[in-house]
Amino acid sequence: MPLTVVRNESEHLYAEQPKTDGGRRLSEAILHLWRAERNQMEQAQRSSELSSMDLTALRYLVQGRRDGRDIGPKDLIVMLNTSSATVTNVVDRLAARGYVARVQHPTDRRAHYTVATDAAVQRVDDSFEPHHSAIVAVIDSLPEHEAECAADVVRRIAEELDRFA
Repeated sequence: MPLTVVRNESEHLYAEQPKTDGGRRLSEAILHLWRAERNQMEQAQRSSELSSMDLTALRYLVQGRRDGRDIGPKDLIVMLNTSSATVTNVVDRLAARGYVARVQHPTDRRAHYTVATDAAVQRVDDSFEPHHSAIVAVIDSLPEHEAECAADVVRRIAEELDRFA
């Protein structure tokens, strides 16, 4: 019985339900998406063979590499919302596995950047490929007007939620 409650918790809003049948179906679909997204994130973590914190840091470092940005330890502290000691431990673990390299700052001998390696890019891509492929496949199968309508609804909901952040 307790696990049934836990499994079904994400299927309900803690507020008044939408007034129309279509609105309720949309709410249920959004909650189902949220649950599926959470399950996919857990699967990606298991697939990566990294802790949640390590995988999150690695994703940020891979994105920084793709964006051509230098990311230092202070940046990771902010991104991960954690301490210097935790970031040091995360970077040490990732470096030991060959996923990051420490690169000397070009003008400050005391500073360095943390850069994702090719192996890190491959690990992140492999861990998230099923998830991302499924999303892109569904999006690409939609007629343009349906994709635009869905994008508008999702954007409006996200903007409303952002007001409370």
